Amino acid sequence: DTCRNFHCKRGKVCHADKQGKPHCICQDPAACPPTKDYEHVCGTDNKTYDSICQLFGTKCQLEGTKIGRQLHLDYMGSCKYIPPCTDYEVDQFPLRMRDWLKNILIQYYEHDLNTSGILTEKQRNKVKNIYWNDKRLVVGDHPIELLLHDFEKNYHMYVYPVHWQFHQLDQHPVDRLLTHSELAPLRASLVPMEHCITRFFQECDGDQDKLIALKEWCHCFGIKE
Repeated sequence: DTCRNFHCKRGKVCHADKQGKPHCICQDPAACPPTKDYEHVCGTDNKTYDSICQLFGTKCQLEGTKIGRQLHLDYMGSCKYIPPCTDYEVDQFPLRMRDWLKNILIQYYEHDLNTSGILTEKQRNKVKNIYWNDKRLVVGDHPIELLLHDFEKNYHMYVYPVHWQFHQLDQHPVDRLLTHSELAPLRASLVPMEHCITRFFQECDGDQDKLIALKEWCHCFGIKE
């Protein structure tokens, strides 16, 4: 099987010609595996696709056209009305986001107490203090006033989660800059729950160069230099 170790980018599949030479062709959207409702995704064309496979297969078939260039994954889940983000909401967003990132690391740490593998040893050592300090607050939704007070009182607990998320996203390449495509996975998963995340990322890009540097990222979350 000449296609066994032949890699094609998302939206394409390997096909061997008559001579057995592998090459990439567009995925037929109709041939994508069947999916459940919760696997639906919303494209930037505001159309619901049954799966990421179907979305990128469609994008591939439109390659070279304006519609194809503009079609991307917008967010996970079926398309729905996303309300505009108000000034008040975008100001409160970092409070919830910081708490969410902290809670994720705590859950990873608890998981690794029984089965190691998610966090590295260095990461576990950093999260250990956060884990024990967080016993004061029950994991879950907290009033904005409590989150603001806790951030001011226990500032050190929130620094590492913000840095950790940046470095989790900074992968292609690792250059201390976040591109639109690097931000896309986090944004796509959060839009249905946090409608302010798009505006938040836009405003994080202080110099409007379409890249978010570590300094800009930390500033958005209220982390001091």
